[in-house]
Amino acid sequence: MNATQTIERPRRASAAQRALADRIVADDAKRSDAVSSVPTSVYTDPAHFEAEKATLFAKMPQVIAPAALLGEPGMAVPHDLTGKPLLLTRDKQGKAHVFMNVCRHRGTRLVEGSEAQCSARLVCPYHAWTYKLDGELLALPRTDAFPDLDKKQYGLVELPSEEAGGLIWFCPAKTADFAHARELAPDFAAFGMDEGVLFRRKTHEVASNWKLIMDAFLESYHVTRLHSATIGPFFKDGITAGDLVGPHHRSAVGRMEEMEAIDLDDMDALRRTVTFAYQLVPATVIVPSPDYVNVMTIWPQAHNRTLVEDFMIIPEEPKTDKARDHWERSWKLLDGGVFASEDFRAAELGQQGLESGTIEQLTLGTLEDGIRQFHETLQERIAALR
Repeated sequence: MNATQTIERPRRASAAQRALADRIVADDAKRSDAVSSVPTSVYTDPAHFEAEKATLFAKMPQVIAPAALLGEPGMAVPHDLTGKPLLLTRDKQGKAHVFMNVCRHRGTRLVEGSEAQCSARLVCPYHAWTYKLDGELLALPRTDAFPDLDKKQYGLVELPSEEAGGLIWFCPAKTADFAHARELAPDFAAFGMDEGVLFRRKTHEVASNWKLIMDAFLESYHVTRLHSATIGPFFKDGITAGDLVGPHHRSAVGRMEEMEAIDLDDMDALRRTVTFAYQLVPATVIVPSPDYVNVMTIWPQAHNRTLVEDFMIIPEEPKTDKARDHWERSWKLLDGGVFASEDFRAAELGQQGLESGTIEQLTLGTLEDGIRQFHETLQERIAALR
């Protein structure tokens, strides 16, 4: 071996991921033994939706995008899905920021569109006030027309944010605690999200309450039925182990007999036999596949209308047509098939049924207990943030 060569070592599972795997092997996963329910009104009542918007989505830290959306320094991406004009940037030092996409002069939208842009500076289209990607006001025409203006006081308005484990979190409120984001970071780094690249990004409009979309990723009861024509055949019933990181749900479904033959610290091997899932409150879903990760950020627009932005993160840029074709087929399978045609469609059909008033509550079996826990977490957070 050449002295300059390096040995590529397997990516290691985080301590928390290994603990869930150990519970599956030991058949020590806890599951509810009782049927539970969720009231229909949490999906259909506009007043309840407004309470969620005023608390969960206005005061809690949440994921806005994977870090791979800003793959290099000198990038800016407008983001409007929250209902306010935001701007994500990565400055020349590599730090990610979340700003209001608003010029400090006359309030003009600073960057148009929704696609990533590469630029060393941001120039307002109205009067050409110019900002650095760290938000600092760099220059403005005719400075003599603004006597005594202190440029340091006219930087872009920045929202609290933190990049951790390949995700960019932000908070609409001025104060935010990102401790849980940092606690989850080793898990996402174990999937390679902190080094991955963005392959595809798409926004879906779904005619349903946002929680019906989240619910689909909190139980495996539907997988072999709803997804019978896509991914269902690849899944077998397994043991589910889960825990909470603050309000955030983390779960793993695995088959004990297959796991006994692998190194549970080897993340590549573990991902082939265990299906991990993360439901980050208020509304983000992380779905790792054996060789890539889907990040779905969910943005409620009304009690019966939701926007879902789906990102596919892969280990490296495709270097061949064969590699590109592989990732393209994977993208079409999940984003266009499993998510759009099956999960999101099921949410729309569910909303139609719930809006009819036929049932007053959703009945949840023991395989759907994650939904009950999720809704209890939301109610606790709403009460605490009012």
